[in-house]
Amino acid sequence: MPPNLWLGPTVLEVFNTLLKHLRMSVDFETGEGLRRNSSTSVSSGRSKESEERIVQNAIIQTIGFFGGNLPDYQRAEVMMFIMGKVPVYGTPCHTLDTVKIGHQGTKRIQTMLLSSLIMVTSSFKSKSMAAALPAPFLDPLFSISLMEDVELRQLVLEILHNIIDRHDNRAKLRGIRIIPNVAALKIKREKISKQDVAFMKKHGQQLYRHIYLGCKEEDNGHKNFELLFTTLAVLTIELANEEVVIDLIRLSIALQDMALSNEENLPMLIRCAIMGLVAAYLNFLSQMIANPPFCQHVSKVIELRTMDAPFLLPEHVFKDKCPLPESLDKEDRLLYFQTTDMTECLAGPGYNAERLSIPYVPQVTVLYTVGKILHRCKQTSRDRMTRRKSFVDTISQVDIMPNSLPDKSQLAEEITFETLKKAIDTTGVEEQEREKRRQVMEKFQKAPFEEIAAHCESKANMLHDRLAQIFELTIRPPPSPSGVVSISSGHTQHQSVPVYEMKFPDLCVY
Repeated sequence: MPPNLWLGPTVLEVFNTLLKHLRMSVDFETGEGLRRNSSTSVSSGRSKESEERIVQNAIIQTIGFFGGNLPDYQRAEVMMFIMGKVPVYGTPCHTLDTVKIGHQGTKRIQTMLLSSLIMVTSSFKSKSMAAALPAPFLDPLFSISLMEDVELRQLVLEILHNIIDRHDNRAKLRGIRIIPNVAALKIKREKISKQDVAFMKKHGQQLYRHIYLGCKEEDNGHKNFELLFTTLAVLTIELANEEVVIDLIRLSIALQDMALSNEENLPMLIRCAIMGLVAAYLNFLSQMIANPPFCQHVSKVIELRTMDAPFLLPEHVFKDKCPLPESLDKEDRLLYFQTTDMTECLAGPGYNAERLSIPYVPQVTVLYTVGKILHRCKQTSRDRMTRRKSFVDTISQVDIMPNSLPDKSQLAEEITFETLKKAIDTTGVEEQEREKRRQVMEKFQKAPFEEIAAHCESKANMLHDRLAQIFELTIRPPPSPSGVVSISSGHTQHQSVPVYEMKFPDLCVY
């Protein structure tokens, strides 16, 4: 049947059926099916696993075939539909019982569904980024960066490339390297539309944060940095106006500063790889904006690195026998890109170069930190998976939970003129709340993992104690309206009557 004759419910039903078969195949591969048959041998189990891989690849190819023949508006719906099936930390997943399939099954499902998204988005060329990357799709896609898994992060970047690269420039940008002549690549591009400008104003910080946090992972390999370089290059080609160019330069400087300061205690290989990524991208960007002073500054730094510090260039750092230094000297300014020099190069009409002096600070939310904590807890203790939701809820309420329940003296406080005046004047209260939020954010960003975990455990215990107190105060035995029963000793005892046998006044009955 031709794609243009398909209707929405029919299309979603087809993909829903395919995804159900994919889930069943993953269940069987990870052991659910094999455990049901106790007589299955080890060799038979291995053959079944290889057969299931063939089935899964066939399903993914089928999804890609169907998705590739849909019109853009239906393909966008299918992308949203598949994304809703991916289990993501911090969000409820009603379609997958991740507790039953376990960690390996969950990861396998995530990999398969993201691979399906790659197939569906491989030929997706939407003219509007707002339509191609709506918030309900973008948010869970970026949330996958919470997962400390190399393969999943690579799949997310490939999905972004498929959607953002509307002129098929990725093949020309393959591999992270210092490109001597970008003009020879014959890159295709168009003028940035107003819709894309609005998209970057709304979601640009999400993209920058995703790239920044993606560079910090200690298990990043050569392919990760290649994909990150391609992401930066594609963003520059497709979505960069003068304002976005300044933001991307600020992001590059922030990555360089992160590698130099090493507050994250990253391995030297990752620090040098970040330096190589920044050099490769700024070399590409300087030629794309065709600013001669900027090109000269970047070329000078790269030339000095080639002679004195080749480990700071992407062509050398990823070699197996590349010698790495014990430390990076901040004082050797000629080997690093300087903000003041780039500000002077971009001074003039077109660019607001003064913004370069404002350091880029990623908007790392508490949810990102919570996601990292949950993932590490999952790695060390699988039996706590059922407590994750209450754990997240406890963390999210750290700054709003009261330290203790109010006592009677506080409830019976006398209301005076000064009390009313303090209640009306909220200036000081707002400042205190802002300072308190800042301290909470700073604590979750910089405090050691063990300290955060201990703090959260204490909050969770306190919450349980408060709930126990509330239940003890509120739960009472049901009243007994049937009177009393006499006891021979002279004492009386109330007889308990079930609720369904109680007789209530007519005014109380609905």
